[in-house]
Amino acid sequence: MDVEQLRNLFLFEGLDDGQLGQIVSAGEEVPFEEGTVLFVEGDPADRWWVLLSGRVDLVRRAGRRDAVVMTTMERPGVWAGGFQAWNPQSSYLATARGARAGSMLRLPSSALGELVRSWFPFSAHFIEGFFQTVRSMDTLSRQRESLIALGTMAAGLAHELNNPASATARAVDALQETADALLSSLVRLAERSLLAEQFIALEGLRRELAPPTSGDDPLLVADREEAVADWLADHDVDDGWSIAPTLAAAGADVDWCERAAGVLDDATLGPGLEWVAGTLNTRVLLSEMKESTGRVSGLIGSVRSYTQVDRATVQLVDITEGIESTLVMLKHKMPAGVTVEREYAPDAPRIETYPGDLNQVWTNLIDNAIDAMDGEGVLRIATRVEADAIVIEVGDTGPGMPAEVQARAFEPFFTTKEVGKGTGLGLDMCRSIVVDRHHGEITIDSVPGRTVVAVRLPLQQP
Repeated sequence: MDVEQLRNLFLFEGLDDGQLGQIVSAGEEVPFEEGTVLFVEGDPADRWWVLLSGRVDLVRRAGRRDAVVMTTMERPGVWAGGFQAWNPQSSYLATARGARAGSMLRLPSSALGELVRSWFPFSAHFIEGFFQTVRSMDTLSRQRESLIALGTMAAGLAHELNNPASATARAVDALQETADALLSSLVRLAERSLLAEQFIALEGLRRELAPPTSGDDPLLVADREEAVADWLADHDVDDGWSIAPTLAAAGADVDWCERAAGVLDDATLGPGLEWVAGTLNTRVLLSEMKESTGRVSGLIGSVRSYTQVDRATVQLVDITEGIESTLVMLKHKMPAGVTVEREYAPDAPRIETYPGDLNQVWTNLIDNAIDAMDGEGVLRIATRVEADAIVIEVGDTGPGMPAEVQARAFEPFFTTKEVGKGTGLGLDMCRSIVVDRHHGEITIDSVPGRTVVAVRLPLQQP
């Protein structure tokens, strides 16, 4: 490579021989063949590359495979990389792969920065400002992805809240009808002069019955219901078909009905049994409402635990509580084919942590594991206590992480997910929370069919 070769490139128009000579001295010519990888997305952008001849494709990842080519470098003079000339933490935004044999000028980013600042001070300041603007736009884009992930989580939580809330609303409507029927039966009993002794005896029979449970044999209940319905029809009880299921489900049989008939007379038998059925329905509906509202309260409690609302920044916490609240928050993402296995250490002590930050770590690790299994597999979460630390493992039965992905998993901005997927929080941030904030360790052990991310947190913070 010589000065004449650079003079023909549009990029260097206006430079004199001395300046071109400095570029030649600082750089080197790098030949490449078709398929040669010149630099890799996510690696430090510590070199500036200028195409001299041939063709180079710039490729970005999408999901677990390479995406279509972002752009092609085929005009001599086009350039890529060198961003560390303006910011020491910058990385390559794409992977450069040879598409047709040729060569490139490679110059250290530090040398590029020195030359530009020496020759064109104003341009250097201008480029630095422009570069910072682009980085800010990239940060905003990543924040937008995080907001999308937050919106998805909020939608899932709304779905979880909707089920018990709807059940409560239905139970309230049914309770209103039951209460009206209950009052109607009491009025009819009063109109037909039911004696106090009869009512007390009927109340005793009612106490023998119990609300239905999930352990009842449905076939036995169905047979009992048919027998009770026939008995009510034989005794001319109006709407017997509507109260027979309630009575049978609570344990009433023909013998019980006969004893009720011995307590009541023909005029009061119908409204008396309707009153019994009404009280049983009321208990069932109140139980449903209690369960539904308890579910809503539990979800809200999980959200409070997850977000650490109204709690101190640093707390003594039970690690499993944060993991469980995270599982609740991600329940909407859990496919039907994924089984969750828990192996929590019963002797795990409470440790001093930043629980809000750790919940973000659990969210990212569990979300990654779910995505890796593609709808089917086993999500295993385990904790164990070592001499001076507690270890949390999040494992999945997905295809595993290739060695090259494991090697770069904790790099800033590194991801294998498509745009809009994931939590917007990379493993680099997880590493920062675990290592920098909690003085712990985070490691990855992956083979096909088994990937385990282990987080080790000290029992006592230094």
